[in-house]
Amino acid sequence: MTNAPLISSARLIVGCGYLGQRVAQRWQDSATTLYATTRSPTRALQFEQRGIRPLIGDVTAPVGDATALPDLPAVDTVLWADGFDRSAAASYHEVHVGGLARLLDRLPGTPRVIFASSTGVWGDTHAAFVNEATPPCPSREAGHVLVEAEDLLQQHPRGPGIALRFAGLYGPDRLPRLADLREGRPIPADPESWLNLIHIDDAAQVVCDLAAHPTPRPLYVVADGSPLRRRAWYEGLAVLSGSPPPQWQAPVNQSRGGDKRVDPRHLWHDLGHGPTHADALDAVRQLL
Repeated sequence: MTNAPLISSARLIVGCGYLGQRVAQRWQDSATTLYATTRSPTRALQFEQRGIRPLIGDVTAPVGDATALPDLPAVDTVLWADGFDRSAAASYHEVHVGGLARLLDRLPGTPRVIFASSTGVWGDTHAAFVNEATPPCPSREAGHVLVEAEDLLQQHPRGPGIALRFAGLYGPDRLPRLADLREGRPIPADPESWLNLIHIDDAAQVVCDLAAHPTPRPLYVVADGSPLRRRAWYEGLAVLSGSPPPQWQAPVNQSRGGDKRVDPRHLWHDLGHGPTHADALDAVRQLL
């Protein structure tokens, strides 16, 4: 069982991007005092205009450094959804392990920490089903780093928190490989491999529901529960977007994306409901 009260008066988002923005909107709707980190003064001004209190600084910078985050406020819930900025100097490990460790060490109190991880902690499982009990088998550096970060959260005095292994996020302004389809570029994937997805609105609602859950588990896989073949996804996306039929080529990295089917039954059982968008292609039809 993870720590934190059910009623939160203040929350913090580290990484207010595609997922974090939607969680922020929901938390603001509940009259929560909301903080968000950013390295950009311009972005901080945008936060202020939206009623979010910005904390300007770099999670990877040590305490005392001019670019480090300021003192952290007392909050009841923290969402770590920090993405990897390729333009920054820090490595993926420095962000998700070093940065998370610094944040946990500096947090006052015992807030509930929700860590946005990925189903990429499993590489190619040869189309097998995976769930919370399936041992990680990362095939890429990012997967190894996320497993290390999850372990850090579990073992830290402010843990165990909640690690959420998200399937592929999609939604407005993010449809996988749509630009490639429209331009007729080949898709570097096995068309018969499995694809696991979760609509961004469902993903954000999962975060909010687990933030308020009385007894959440420390680990969940987050997917819509309807894996589909990549061939079905890209052929459907091509039709719905008026693009040419997909072309295929063997991926340079055979492990990229993997071939697995994600089983999120524990998540939806504990929340007492299923995803609003259980059919990804039907959701895309509405988007397009």
